[in-house]
Amino acid sequence: MRFISSQLISSKGYPVAEHVVQTKDGFILALQRIPYGRKAAGDYTGKKTAVFLQHGLLSAASDFVFNFPEQSLGFLLADSGYDVWLGNTRGNTYSRRHTKLKPDTDAFWDFSFDEMGAYDLPAMIDYVLNVTHQDQLAYIGHSQGTTAAFALLSESPEYNKKLKVFIALAPVASGTYITNVLRYLAPISKDLELLAKYLGIRDFLPNNKFMKFLSEYLCKDFEKVICENAMFLFFGRDYKEMNVSRIGVYGAHSPAGSSVRSIVHFGQMIETDFAKFDFGKKENIARYGQAIPPKYNISAITTPVALISGLNDNLADPVDVAIVAKQLNSLVSNYIIPLRDFNHIDFVTAIHGKELIFDEVQRLLLKYAR
Repeated sequence: MRFISSQLISSKGYPVAEHVVQTKDGFILALQRIPYGRKAAGDYTGKKTAVFLQHGLLSAASDFVFNFPEQSLGFLLADSGYDVWLGNTRGNTYSRRHTKLKPDTDAFWDFSFDEMGAYDLPAMIDYVLNVTHQDQLAYIGHSQGTTAAFALLSESPEYNKKLKVFIALAPVASGTYITNVLRYLAPISKDLELLAKYLGIRDFLPNNKFMKFLSEYLCKDFEKVICENAMFLFFGRDYKEMNVSRIGVYGAHSPAGSSVRSIVHFGQMIETDFAKFDFGKKENIARYGQAIPPKYNISAITTPVALISGLNDNLADPVDVAIVAKQLNSLVSNYIIPLRDFNHIDFVTAIHGKELIFDEVQRLLLKYAR
Protein backbone atom coordinates (compact mmCIF):
# COMPACT_ATOMS: atom_id res chain seq x y z
CA MET A 1 0.00 0.00 0.00
CA ARG A 2 1.32 3.42 -0.90
CA PHE A 3 1.00 5.70 2.12
CA ILE A 4 -1.05 8.87 1.78
CA SER A 5 1.77 10.88 3.34
CA SER A 6 4.04 9.61 0.56
CA GLN A 7 1.54 10.89 -1.99
CA LEU A 8 1.59 14.28 -0.26
CA ILE A 9 5.37 14.36 -0.58
CA SER A 10 5.61 13.24 -4.20
CA SER A 11 2.79 15.57 -5.26
CA LYS A 12 5.00 18.51 -4.26
CA GLY A 13 7.87 17.27 -6.43
CA TYR A 14 9.98 15.71 -3.67
CA PRO A 15 11.49 12.23 -3.72
CA VAL A 16 10.08 9.80 -1.17
CA ALA A 17 10.93 6.27 -0.08
CA GLU A 18 8.78 4.07 2.14
CA HIS A 19 10.31 1.92 4.87
CA VAL A 20 8.97 -0.56 7.40
CA VAL A 21 10.51 -1.47 10.76
CA GLN A 22 9.50 -4.07 13.34
CA THR A 23 9.68 -3.35 17.07
CA LYS A 24 10.90 -5.90 19.62
CA ASP A 25 7.30 -6.47 20.75
CA GLY A 26 6.06 -7.15 17.22
CA PHE A 27 4.51 -3.89 15.97
CA ILE A 28 5.21 -3.02 12.34
CA LEU A 29 5.83 0.69 11.90
CA ALA A 30 5.94 2.80 8.75
CA LEU A 31 8.57 5.42 7.99
CA GLN A 32 8.83 7.82 5.08
CA ARG A 33 12.13 9.25 3.87
CA ILE A 34 12.78 12.45 1.92
CA PRO A 35 16.46 11.95 1.05
CA TYR A 36 16.98 15.30 -0.67
CA GLY A 37 15.13 18.43 -1.78
CA ARG A 38 13.59 19.40 -5.09
CA LYS A 39 16.66 21.26 -6.33
CA ALA A 40 19.27 18.73 -5.17
CA ALA A 41 20.78 15.95 -7.22
CA GLY A 42 19.22 12.53 -6.73
CA ASP A 43 21.96 11.20 -4.46
CA TYR A 44 21.40 8.94 -1.46
CA THR A 45 25.11 8.41 -0.83
CA GLY A 46 26.17 11.78 0.54
CA LYS A 47 26.95 12.15 4.25
CA LYS A 48 23.94 14.31 5.01
CA THR A 49 22.80 14.68 8.58
CA ALA A 50 19.81 12.44 9.21
CA VAL A 51 16.94 14.30 10.86
CA PHE A 52 14.13 12.26 12.38
CA LEU A 53 10.71 13.92 12.76
CA GLN A 54 8.19 12.39 15.17
CA HIS A 55 4.54 13.45 15.13
CA GLY A 56 2.30 14.34 18.04
CA LEU A 57 -0.79 12.98 19.76
CA LEU A 58 -3.46 11.55 17.40
CA SER A 59 -1.28 12.45 14.42
CA ALA A 60 0.94 10.94 11.74
CA ALA A 61 3.95 11.70 9.56
CA SER A 62 1.69 13.75 7.29
CA ASP A 63 1.80 16.55 9.91
CA PHE A 64 5.21 17.59 8.65
CA VAL A 65 4.29 17.70 4.95
CA PHE A 66 0.61 18.65 4.58
CA ASN A 67 1.23 22.38 4.25
CA PHE A 68 2.89 24.06 1.30
CA PRO A 69 6.66 23.40 0.90
CA GLU A 70 7.63 26.80 2.31
CA GLN A 71 5.44 26.12 5.39
CA SER A 72 6.22 22.44 6.09
CA LEU A 73 9.19 21.40 8.22
CA GLY A 74 9.82 18.18 6.31
CA PHE A 75 10.16 19.98 2.99
CA LEU A 76 12.18 22.90 4.38
CA LEU A 77 14.73 20.54 5.93
CA ALA A 78 15.04 18.49 2.75
CA ASP A 79 15.63 21.67 0.74
CA SER A 80 18.29 22.68 3.28
CA GLY A 81 20.32 19.56 2.63
CA TYR A 82 19.15 17.19 5.37
CA ASP A 83 18.20 13.53 5.00
CA VAL A 84 14.66 13.68 6.42
CA TRP A 85 12.91 10.71 8.04
CA LEU A 86 9.28 10.75 9.19
CA GLY A 87 8.19 8.31 11.89
CA ASN A 88 4.77 6.82 12.68
CA THR A 89 4.08 5.35 16.11
CA ARG A 90 1.96 2.27 16.75
CA GLY A 91 -1.76 2.54 16.22
CA ASN A 92 -1.89 5.47 13.83
CA THR A 93 -3.07 5.36 10.22
CA TYR A 94 0.19 3.91 8.88
CA SER A 95 1.27 1.68 11.78
CA ARG A 96 -1.68 -0.60 12.45
CA ARG A 97 0.05 -3.95 11.93
CA HIS A 98 1.59 -6.53 14.24
CA THR A 99 3.27 -9.89 13.73
CA LYS A 100 0.64 -11.68 15.83
CA LEU A 101 -2.03 -9.27 17.06
CA LYS A 102 -4.90 -7.84 15.02
CA PRO A 103 -6.31 -4.29 15.38
CA ASP A 104 -9.71 -5.74 16.30
CA THR A 105 -8.32 -7.23 19.53
CA ASP A 106 -7.91 -5.52 22.90
CA ALA A 107 -4.28 -6.66 23.22
CA PHE A 108 -3.27 -4.70 20.11
CA TRP A 109 -4.31 -1.43 21.79
CA ASP A 110 -2.70 -2.02 25.19
CA PHE A 111 -0.18 0.77 24.84
CA SER A 112 0.54 4.42 25.59
CA PHE A 113 3.58 6.68 25.24
CA ASP A 114 5.39 4.25 27.61
CA GLU A 115 5.58 1.66 24.83
CA MET A 116 6.29 4.28 22.18
CA GLY A 117 9.35 5.35 24.15
CA ALA A 118 10.42 1.83 25.07
CA TYR A 119 9.88 0.14 21.70
CA ASP A 120 8.84 2.40 18.80
CA LEU A 121 11.48 5.11 18.99
CA PRO A 122 14.43 2.74 19.58
CA ALA A 123 13.39 0.60 16.62
CA MET A 124 12.99 3.57 14.27
CA ILE A 125 16.12 5.40 15.43
CA ASP A 126 18.28 2.28 15.08
CA TYR A 127 16.81 1.59 11.65
CA VAL A 128 17.62 5.09 10.39
CA LEU A 129 21.17 4.94 11.76
CA ASN A 130 21.70 1.54 10.15
CA VAL A 131 20.39 2.60 6.73
CA THR A 132 22.33 5.89 6.70
CA HIS A 133 25.52 4.37 8.19
CA GLN A 134 25.68 7.09 10.81
CA ASP A 135 26.30 6.97 14.55
CA GLN A 136 23.95 9.84 15.43
CA LEU A 137 20.93 11.69 14.13
CA ALA A 138 19.03 14.85 15.03
CA TYR A 139 15.63 14.25 16.61
CA ILE A 140 12.71 16.67 16.32
CA GLY A 141 9.51 15.78 18.11
CA HIS A 142 6.16 17.51 18.41
CA SER A 143 3.73 17.00 21.30
CA GLN A 144 3.59 13.25 22.04
CA GLY A 145 6.72 12.94 19.89
CA THR A 146 8.52 14.83 22.66
CA THR A 147 6.84 12.86 25.46
CA ALA A 148 7.96 9.50 24.06
CA ALA A 149 11.49 10.84 23.53
CA PHE A 150 11.71 12.20 27.08
CA ALA A 151 10.63 8.74 28.29
CA LEU A 152 13.21 6.95 26.13
CA LEU A 153 16.12 9.22 27.03
CA SER A 154 15.24 9.07 30.74
CA GLU A 155 15.27 5.28 30.77
CA SER A 156 17.94 4.37 28.21
CA PRO A 157 21.29 6.18 28.59
CA GLU A 158 22.66 4.57 25.41
CA TYR A 159 20.16 6.48 23.25
CA ASN A 160 21.41 9.80 24.61
CA LYS A 161 24.58 9.06 22.65
CA LYS A 162 22.65 8.37 19.44
CA LEU A 163 21.05 11.83 19.25
CA LYS A 164 23.07 14.91 18.30
CA VAL A 165 20.28 17.12 19.56
CA PHE A 166 16.68 16.73 20.68
CA ILE A 167 14.50 19.64 19.52
CA ALA A 168 11.20 19.52 21.39
CA LEU A 169 8.30 21.38 19.76
CA ALA A 170 5.41 21.96 22.21
CA PRO A 171 7.14 19.72 24.78
CA VAL A 172 4.93 17.64 27.07
CA ALA A 173 6.78 16.15 30.06
CA SER A 174 4.73 17.82 32.78
CA GLY A 175 0.95 17.85 32.85
CA THR A 176 0.01 19.75 35.96
CA TYR A 177 -1.32 22.77 34.08
CA ILE A 178 -2.95 21.10 31.06
CA THR A 179 -6.13 23.05 30.31
CA ASN A 180 -7.63 21.27 27.31
CA VAL A 181 -10.35 18.61 27.29
CA LEU A 182 -7.98 16.10 28.92
CA ARG A 183 -8.37 17.93 32.23
CA TYR A 184 -11.98 16.77 32.38
CA LEU A 185 -10.87 13.17 31.86
CA ALA A 186 -8.34 13.22 34.69
CA PRO A 187 -10.77 12.48 37.56
CA ILE A 188 -12.17 9.43 35.73
CA SER A 189 -9.00 8.32 33.92
CA LYS A 190 -8.70 5.07 35.89
CA ASP A 191 -12.20 3.98 34.87
CA LEU A 192 -12.26 5.37 31.34
CA GLU A 193 -10.23 2.60 29.70
CA LEU A 194 -12.31 -0.11 31.37
CA LEU A 195 -15.49 1.58 30.20
CA ALA A 196 -14.14 1.90 26.66
CA LYS A 197 -13.26 -1.80 26.55
CA TYR A 198 -16.71 -2.69 27.89
CA LEU A 199 -18.25 -0.66 25.07
CA GLY A 200 -15.91 -2.25 22.51
CA ILE A 201 -13.97 0.97 21.89
CA ARG A 202 -10.28 0.21 21.42
CA ASP A 203 -8.84 3.01 19.31
CA PHE A 204 -9.50 6.71 19.70
CA LEU A 205 -10.38 8.92 16.69
CA PRO A 206 -9.00 6.65 13.94
CA ASN A 207 -8.70 7.97 10.40
CA ASN A 208 -11.50 5.77 9.05
CA LYS A 209 -14.29 6.33 6.53
CA PHE A 210 -16.59 7.83 9.14
CA MET A 211 -13.98 10.35 10.31
CA LYS A 212 -13.16 11.25 6.71
CA PHE A 213 -16.86 11.82 6.04
CA LEU A 214 -17.10 14.12 9.07
CA SER A 215 -13.99 16.06 8.04
CA GLU A 216 -15.27 16.48 4.48
CA TYR A 217 -18.67 17.66 5.73
CA LEU A 218 -17.67 19.76 8.72
CA CYS A 219 -14.70 21.42 7.03
CA LYS A 220 -16.58 22.78 4.03
CA ASP A 221 -17.40 26.42 3.54
CA PHE A 222 -19.89 27.64 6.18
CA GLU A 223 -19.36 24.54 8.37
CA LYS A 224 -15.64 25.31 8.70
CA VAL A 225 -16.31 27.08 11.99
CA ILE A 226 -17.32 23.69 13.47
CA CYS A 227 -14.10 22.11 12.26
CA GLU A 228 -12.03 25.03 13.55
CA ASN A 229 -13.61 24.94 16.99
CA ALA A 230 -13.10 21.17 17.24
CA MET A 231 -9.38 21.73 16.67
CA PHE A 232 -9.26 24.67 19.08
CA LEU A 233 -10.97 22.56 21.78
CA PHE A 234 -8.00 20.20 21.79
CA PHE A 235 -5.14 22.56 21.00
CA GLY A 236 -5.98 26.19 21.82
CA ARG A 237 -7.50 29.05 19.85
CA ASP A 238 -5.55 30.92 17.17
CA TYR A 239 -7.39 32.37 14.19
CA LYS A 240 -4.44 34.39 12.91
CA GLU A 241 -2.18 31.43 12.10
CA MET A 242 -4.93 29.05 10.97
CA ASN A 243 -4.86 28.58 7.20
CA VAL A 244 -8.59 28.21 6.63
CA SER A 245 -8.09 27.14 3.02
CA ARG A 246 -6.18 24.05 4.22
CA ILE A 247 -8.63 22.86 6.89
CA GLY A 248 -10.06 20.22 4.56
CA VAL A 249 -6.54 18.84 3.98
CA TYR A 250 -5.81 18.76 7.71
CA GLY A 251 -9.09 16.98 8.37
CA ALA A 252 -8.34 14.36 5.73
CA HIS A 253 -5.14 13.32 7.51
CA SER A 254 -5.77 14.09 11.14
CA PRO A 255 -6.78 12.79 13.59
CA ALA A 256 -4.85 9.66 12.68
CA GLY A 257 -5.89 7.66 15.73
CA SER A 258 -4.25 6.10 18.75
CA SER A 259 -5.21 3.89 21.68
CA VAL A 260 -7.71 4.90 24.34
CA ARG A 261 -4.93 4.19 26.83
CA SER A 262 -2.76 6.88 25.20
CA ILE A 263 -5.46 9.48 25.84
CA VAL A 264 -5.99 8.20 29.37
CA HIS A 265 -2.25 8.41 30.07
CA PHE A 266 -2.13 12.07 29.12
CA GLY A 267 -5.12 12.63 31.39
CA GLN A 268 -3.25 10.89 34.21
CA MET A 269 -0.35 13.31 33.82
CA ILE A 270 -2.50 16.01 35.39
CA GLU A 271 -2.55 14.02 38.64
CA THR A 272 0.60 11.83 38.50
CA ASP A 273 2.85 14.21 36.56
CA PHE A 274 5.31 12.58 34.12
CA ALA A 275 5.08 8.98 35.25
CA LYS A 276 4.46 5.57 33.76
CA PHE A 277 0.90 4.43 33.21
CA ASP A 278 -1.14 4.03 36.39
CA PHE A 279 -2.86 0.62 36.33
CA GLY A 280 -4.09 0.85 39.92
CA LYS A 281 -2.35 -0.25 43.12
CA LYS A 282 -2.45 -4.03 42.63
CA GLU A 283 -1.33 -4.04 39.00
CA ASN A 284 1.27 -1.34 39.65
CA ILE A 285 2.90 -3.53 42.29
CA ALA A 286 2.92 -6.47 39.87
CA ARG A 287 4.43 -4.43 37.05
CA TYR A 288 6.60 -1.86 38.80
CA GLY A 289 7.16 -3.33 42.25
CA GLN A 290 5.48 -0.32 43.87
CA ALA A 291 1.95 0.97 44.41
CA ILE A 292 2.51 4.28 42.59
CA PRO A 293 3.82 4.32 39.00
CA PRO A 294 7.47 5.42 38.82
CA LYS A 295 8.20 8.89 37.48
CA TYR A 296 10.46 9.53 34.53
CA ASN A 297 13.65 11.31 35.55
CA ILE A 298 14.33 13.78 32.75
CA SER A 299 17.21 15.29 34.73
CA ALA A 300 19.18 12.16 33.73
CA ILE A 301 19.06 13.12 30.03
CA THR A 302 22.46 14.07 28.60
CA THR A 303 21.48 14.75 24.98
CA PRO A 304 21.42 18.50 24.24
CA VAL A 305 17.74 19.49 24.49
CA ALA A 306 16.16 22.57 22.93
CA LEU A 307 12.60 23.53 23.86
CA ILE A 308 10.34 25.54 21.55
CA SER A 309 6.94 26.45 22.97
CA GLY A 310 3.87 28.64 22.48
CA LEU A 311 2.04 30.99 24.83
CA ASN A 312 -1.49 29.70 24.08
CA ASP A 313 -0.80 25.97 24.18
CA ASN A 314 -3.34 24.16 26.35
CA LEU A 315 -1.52 20.81 26.21
CA ALA A 316 2.05 22.10 26.62
CA ASP A 317 1.15 24.94 28.96
CA PRO A 318 3.85 27.62 29.44
CA VAL A 319 4.03 26.87 33.18
CA ASP A 320 4.53 23.16 32.50
CA VAL A 321 7.22 23.95 29.93
CA ALA A 322 9.00 26.12 32.52
CA ILE A 323 8.90 23.16 34.94
CA VAL A 324 10.44 20.91 32.29
CA ALA A 325 13.15 23.46 31.53
CA LYS A 326 14.16 23.63 35.20
CA GLN A 327 14.44 19.84 35.42
CA LEU A 328 16.66 19.42 32.36
CA ASN A 329 20.40 19.43 33.05
CA SER A 330 21.21 19.31 29.33
CA LEU A 331 18.98 22.21 28.25
CA VAL A 332 20.69 24.32 25.57
CA SER A 333 17.79 26.53 24.49
CA ASN A 334 14.32 27.50 25.71
CA TYR A 335 12.72 29.49 22.91
CA ILE A 336 9.22 30.88 23.41
CA ILE A 337 7.44 31.90 20.21
CA PRO A 338 6.67 35.65 20.49
CA LEU A 339 3.03 35.42 19.49
CA ARG A 340 0.34 35.57 22.16
CA ASP A 341 -2.13 33.22 20.49
CA PHE A 342 0.31 30.58 19.21
CA ASN A 343 -1.16 27.17 20.09
CA HIS A 344 -0.33 23.44 20.06
CA ILE A 345 -1.37 22.66 16.48
CA ASP A 346 0.24 25.81 15.06
CA PHE A 347 3.57 23.99 15.19
CA VAL A 348 2.51 22.01 12.12
CA THR A 349 -0.17 24.21 10.53
CA ALA A 350 0.88 27.85 11.07
CA ILE A 351 0.86 30.11 8.02
CA HIS A 352 4.07 31.77 9.23
CA GLY A 353 5.62 28.57 10.50
CA LYS A 354 8.96 29.20 8.80
CA GLU A 355 9.52 32.59 10.37
CA LEU A 356 8.05 31.70 13.77
CA ILE A 357 9.43 28.18 14.32
CA PHE A 358 11.44 26.61 11.57
CA ASP A 359 14.11 29.29 11.22
CA GLU A 360 14.90 28.66 14.90
CA VAL A 361 14.94 24.90 14.25
CA GLN A 362 17.40 25.44 11.40
CA ARG A 363 19.62 27.56 13.64
CA LEU A 364 19.70 24.82 16.27
CA LEU A 365 20.49 22.15 13.68
CA LEU A 366 23.36 24.21 12.27
CA LYS A 367 24.79 24.61 15.76
CA TYR A 368 24.36 21.09 17.12
CA ALA A 369 23.84 18.71 14.21
CA ARG A 370 26.04 19.72 11.29
